[in-house]
Amino acid sequence: MIVTVTLNPSLDRAMDVGRLVRGEVIRAREAHLDPGGKGVNVSRALLANGVPSVAVLPCGGDEGGQLVRLLKAEGVEVLAVPIAGRTRSNITLAEPDGTVTKVNEPGPALVRAEFDEVTDQVLARAGSADWVVLCGSVPPGLPADAYAQLCRRLRAAGIRVAVDTSGPALREAAMAGANLLKPNRDELAEVVGAPREGFVDLGSVVAAAQQLRAWGAGAVLASLGADGAVLVDHDGVITGTCPVARPRSTVGAGDALLAGFLAGGAHGPAALAEGLAWGAAAVSLPGSRMPGPADLIRHNVTINPRSALLKETPP
Repeated sequence: MIVTVTLNPSLDRAMDVGRLVRGEVIRAREAHLDPGGKGVNVSRALLANGVPSVAVLPCGGDEGGQLVRLLKAEGVEVLAVPIAGRTRSNITLAEPDGTVTKVNEPGPALVRAEFDEVTDQVLARAGSADWVVLCGSVPPGLPADAYAQLCRRLRAAGIRVAVDTSGPALREAAMAGANLLKPNRDELAEVVGAPREGFVDLGSVVAAAQQLRAWGAGAVLASLGADGAVLVDHDGVITGTCPVARPRSTVGAGDALLAGFLAGGAHGPAALAEGLAWGAAAVSLPGSRMPGPADLIRHNVTINPRSALLKETPP
C-alpha cells in the first residue's frame, strides 16, 4: 500500500482547443474536470492499475468537497483534512499539436495546526505502507522545509519516502534523506543553480542528480519529457524512453511515471521501464486522466545505454 500526501491539491479543468490566440474568444472542443495535485494523481494512477493507495490531503470550500467526491467516484480512499481556505482550481488548455498552457492558482494558506493534522493522519497510516509519497508545491503559510519535516519523522520510523516537489523544498527533502526524489528537468536545473536553457546534455542531468544524492537523497528519478527519464542511484545510471505517437496532454505524466516506478518495484531497469510506460500512457490521454492497464504499451519502452538518451555536450 502507498500513502500519498498532497499539501496543495486542486480541481483541474482541461479543455481541448483548436488554437490558442491571445485576446480572442476560444471555443473548447472538449472539456474534462479531474481531481488534481501531484500526490492525488499518483494515487489515481496506482488505483487505476490495482495498486492500493490512500490519498491524504487538506480540503476546503465547495471546491474541496467536489475534489473529494471526484476522488471517491474513482475509488480512491481519501483522508481529507478540513481547512479554513478554499481548495484551488487550475485550468489547462491543450492544442492539437500537444502544446499545453496551464494557469494554476497559488492555493490556500495552511496554518500550523492544519499541517499538524495532516502530519498526524499520515503517521497514522504510514505504518502499514510500503511508501509514503510527498508531492507538489508547498502552500502559502508553510516553510520550505514542510515536506522535509515530515520526511524526517517518517524516515526515523523506518518508512520509505519519495518526494516530488521543486525549488528550496526539493533541496530540503534531499537533505532530509528522502529515499527517492522525482524532479523534472527544469526542477533539477533550478535546484542546483544551472541555467535551464543549457541543461540538455546527459552529463548535466546526471551531475545534478548526483548532487541531490550528495545532499542526502537515496535515488533520483528525473523525468525529461519526450526525452524519457534518468534513474541515478547507488547502482549507477539507467536511462530510458517511451515514444508517444499522438500526445494529448502532459498534465500528470510525471506523476504517472512516479506511480509506475513505485508499482514496478522502485529499483532498477524493470521499475524504470514500468514508470516510462505509465508516463507515456498518461501523455496519450486527455486532461489529467490517469492510465489503466488497457492504456499501457510496454513494448514501446526502450532502456538505453547512457549515451543514447540525450545529446552529449560536445568536447
